[in-house]
Amino acid sequence: MRATPAVGVRVGSGPGEGHVDLDAFVAEHQAEWRRLEQLSRRRRLSAREADELVVLYQRAATHLSAVRSRLPDPALVAQLSRLVLTARAAVTGGQGFSWRAVGRFFTHGFPLVVYRARWWWAGTTIASLAVAVAVGVWFTENPDALAALMSNDQAQRIVDKEFVSYYSDYAAQNFAAEVWTNNAWVGAQTFAGGVLILPALWVLFTNALNLGLMGGLMISHGKADVFFGMIAPHGLLELSAVFVAAALGLRIGWAALAPGPQLSRGAAVGYAARTGLLGVLGLVAVFAVAACLEAFVTPSPLPMIVKDAIGAVVWLGFIAYVLIRGRAAEAAAVQVDVEH
Repeated sequence: MRATPAVGVRVGSGPGEGHVDLDAFVAEHQAEWRRLEQLSRRRRLSAREADELVVLYQRAATHLSAVRSRLPDPALVAQLSRLVLTARAAVTGGQGFSWRAVGRFFTHGFPLVVYRARWWWAGTTIASLAVAVAVGVWFTENPDALAALMSNDQAQRIVDKEFVSYYSDYAAQNFAAEVWTNNAWVGAQTFAGGVLILPALWVLFTNALNLGLMGGLMISHGKADVFFGMIAPHGLLELSAVFVAAALGLRIGWAALAPGPQLSRGAAVGYAARTGLLGVLGLVAVFAVAACLEAFVTPSPLPMIVKDAIGAVVWLGFIAYVLIRGRAAEAAAVQVDVEH
């Protein structure tokens, strides 16, 4: 290892403290640091080498603390910090992939994050559906408004063919991948936009507007059964995931505005962002399930009532999973966060 401290600087300038030339300090310990780096990078160590690694790690940590407190030389601090972090990973062992960790994430971490944000996604759900219903009713009762947006031929083509054929124009597996990607992107937009609040609300509004517009078009042409029959199998879960993503993002923005009495503004925002990212990671799986429903169940030849029942059961299962597992994790005082 190579140190590049400023020449002639001394460590320990307080009363009674010995003034030690930094160059001399580096020269004295550099051999230990070089040896520590060598041991830290070895994949296998003998028992003697392992003991030596622990001792050298403890010494390097002490050196780092002394340099930081007495003379925060940037070059040496950065060098020792990197060395100590590398050695710590070698001493404690890296955390590799574990199916047990994945299982715990889905049985504890993810449902707990979503459960704690339940009032937020209840709010995004109610607000979005209220806008969608209002828009749908408006277009249903005002056919002139629809006519201003599209011609009669175009509207009839959507009602008679395109609305239904959209779900079966492509191979199911390809359609599922496309839908998954699109929904994940929408979820990412709402989550990221929540940091500034208004962008997330705008994405929710445009989605609600499109949903209401299509619903108003189909209902005004006597196709309410087709609209709800084709939307319900996948839409219940899909829209819920979008609402949850928006809620997790909005919590970040709100933490910046009102961090509360227990945390500083930065700490509140950081915690909301880290736990929100965990929630969004879990939503990737939820979007995958919704995409499979949309690609394989929605266009299937099953009776409408059966397809809707499948969608309702899956959606209710998700809600029950979040509420039951999330409440249990909270009662068990599970800590959910990622490293700073």
